[in-house]
Amino acid sequence: MKSYRFILKDLDCANCAKKIEKHIASHSEYKDVIVNFSTSTLSFRTDKKTNVEEDIQKIIQSVEPDTAIISNNKKQVEEVQRDKEDILRIIVGVLIYVIGRQLHLVNVPMLLFTIVSVFILLSKTAQKAYEQLKNKVIDENFLIVISVIGACLLGEIAEGIMVITLYEIGKILEARAIGKTRKSISNLMDIKPEYANVKVDEDFNKVSPEEVKIGDIIIVKAGEKVPLDGEIVNGTAKINNSALTGESRLVDVTKGDKVLSGGINTEGLIEIKVEKLYEDSTVSQILNLVENATDKKAKTENTVSKIAKIYTPIVIILAILVAIFMPMLFHNVSYSESIYKALTFLVISCPCSIAISVPLSYFSGIGKSSKRGILVKGSNYLDGLKDIDEVIFDKTGTITTGNFIVSNINIYNKNYSEESILEYFAKGESFSNHPIAKSILTKWGKEVNNREVTDFKEVSGKGIEYNIDKKKIKIGKHNFAGDKKISEDNIGTNLYLNINGETIGSITIIDEVKPDAKKTIENLNKIGIKTFMFTGDSKDIAIEVAKQVGISNVNYEMLPQDKYEKLEEKINNNKNSKKIAYVGDGINDSPVLARADIGISMGRSWFKFCYRGI
Repeated sequence: MKSYRFILKDLDCANCAKKIEKHIASHSEYKDVIVNFSTSTLSFRTDKKTNVEEDIQKIIQSVEPDTAIISNNKKQVEEVQRDKEDILRIIVGVLIYVIGRQLHLVNVPMLLFTIVSVFILLSKTAQKAYEQLKNKVIDENFLIVISVIGACLLGEIAEGIMVITLYEIGKILEARAIGKTRKSISNLMDIKPEYANVKVDEDFNKVSPEEVKIGDIIIVKAGEKVPLDGEIVNGTAKINNSALTGESRLVDVTKGDKVLSGGINTEGLIEIKVEKLYEDSTVSQILNLVENATDKKAKTENTVSKIAKIYTPIVIILAILVAIFMPMLFHNVSYSESIYKALTFLVISCPCSIAISVPLSYFSGIGKSSKRGILVKGSNYLDGLKDIDEVIFDKTGTITTGNFIVSNINIYNKNYSEESILEYFAKGESFSNHPIAKSILTKWGKEVNNREVTDFKEVSGKGIEYNIDKKKIKIGKHNFAGDKKISEDNIGTNLYLNINGETIGSITIIDEVKPDAKKTIENLNKIGIKTFMFTGDSKDIAIEVAKQVGISNVNYEMLPQDKYEKLEEKINNNKNSKKIAYVGDGINDSPVLARADIGISMGRSWFKFCYRGI
C-alpha cells in the first residue's frame, strides 16, 4: 500500500476533522486514515493507483464543502486573505445597520437596511448550516441562524445583529488562536533538513536525506543543517542544537563526536559517517512526534466529540418544548415571550463552546509546549499528568547534567604538586574523547604537550597506561592504579595516578547537579507527589546527590533490569488509580520509560511525555 499525505484548507474545527476522517475511513479502499486538526493534514494508505486525489476531494466535500486539498504556500496565503475578508464583512454588515439607525429610517428603508445587514453578517453561517443540513447534520450554525432570524421576526433586531456579530468575532478569534498554535508547530518543522551532501571521491552530490544510506559520508558546511545522525570522521565545527535541545550555547564538535540531525553548523566544515536512515533519525522522530500529537485523543476529548453529535438535536427539541409549553405552565407568559426565551435558549446552549473549547485547550497546550521545546505525544498523554502520584528519577543526565568536573586533587607523595599530578592526567587523557577525559583537560586549561608520551594503551574497563621519560604511568580505578592503603573519602569517581608502581595522587570527578533540580523536587514534594531515585551509581554518590536535591527514597547500584523489576513491583503494588511517572535520559532507561504509566524522556532542555510507551 502507498502512503499519501495532503494539506487541507478551511479545516475550522476538531469536530469537522473527525467527520472527514470517519467518512473517508468508511470507504474500504482507504486504510489508517488520520485527519490531523493541529497541522491541517490528511494521511492514509491505499492500493488505488489512479485518481486518488480527485476521489478524496469528492469525499471531503460531501462532508465539508468548504474544505479542500491545496498546497502549503497557497494555504497560508488563503488563511490570511480569508481572515481579512471576514473582518471586513463584519464591519460592513454592522455599519449598514448602524447607519440606518442613525439616519432614523423607518418602515421600508429601515427594513431594507436591516435585511442587507443581516444578510451580510449571516450569509456565511447560513451557508454552512445549509450544507450541513444536506448531509443530515444539525450543528451550531443552524442554531445561530434560527436565533437571529427569530429575534428579527420578534422585533429584537439589535439583539439578532449582536448575536451573529459576536458569534462571527468569536470564530475569528478562535481561528487566530488555532493559527498561532499551528505556527508554533510549523516553526518547529523548520528543523527538517532539505538536502544532504553525499561525498563522492573528492566531490559531493546534493540529494534528499531520504536517499542517504547508512555508512555514507556526508559533508556539512557552515550555515547548513545536519541532515542525519552520525559520527564525525573529519573536521571541527560549532553546532547550534537549540531547535533540538533548547540549549542556546554552541556545541564544539570534532572527530569522533556524535552529532544529531536538525542541528545547524554555524562554523567550520565536517564530514559525518551516517549511522541512521532518515526515517530513524532524531529530527524525523521529533517531527513525527509533533505532527501526530493531536491524533491521540484524551478521554475527555473523545467524550465531548460523542456528546456534541446528539447535543444539538436535544437542544432544538427542548427549545421547541419551551416555546410551546411555557405559556401553558406559566399563565403570565405569552407565546411571543416563550418563543423569545426559546430562541435565547438556543443561543446560550450553542454546542460550539463544548465541541471546540476542550479540544482547543488540549491543542493549544500541545502547541505551546512544542514552542518551548517540550514534545507531547498526544492529548491523552497530557491528560495523564494530572493523575501522577509518584515520580521516579534517574540520576545521570536527569538530575545531574552529565557533564563531569574535577572536584578534588589529592596528593599522596609530597614530591609532587597538584599541578604536576594534573599534568600527568592531562597528558594521558588528551588521547581520549571520553567525557571524564574532557573534564580533566578542562581543569588543566592549557595546551597539552603530549609529544613525549609513548606506548599509550587503553585497558578496557580499568584505565590507561603510557610511558614518559622511562616512567611507566598508570591512570585509572583503584584496582588498576591505586594502593590498598588509600581510602576513598571523596564522594565521586576517584581516578588514581601510579608512577613506576607507586600511587602518587588521585583526582575526584563528580557529575554536576542541574541548577533547577532541587527546586523541581521541592515543588513536587509540596504538592504531595512522592519522589524516588533509581541509579546505577554507588551508594555514596547516589545518597549524596539525592541529599543535595531533597530525595529521601534512593535505590542505587541498579542495572537496567533491576530498575525495570523494581518499577514493575511498584506498579503492581499500586492499589489506587494514581499514576507512576519515570524521568530518564531515554537511552539506557528505555525499558523503564516504556513500562511506567507516564514516561518522561529528557534531553538537556527538552523532554517528551508519554503514556505507557516512549
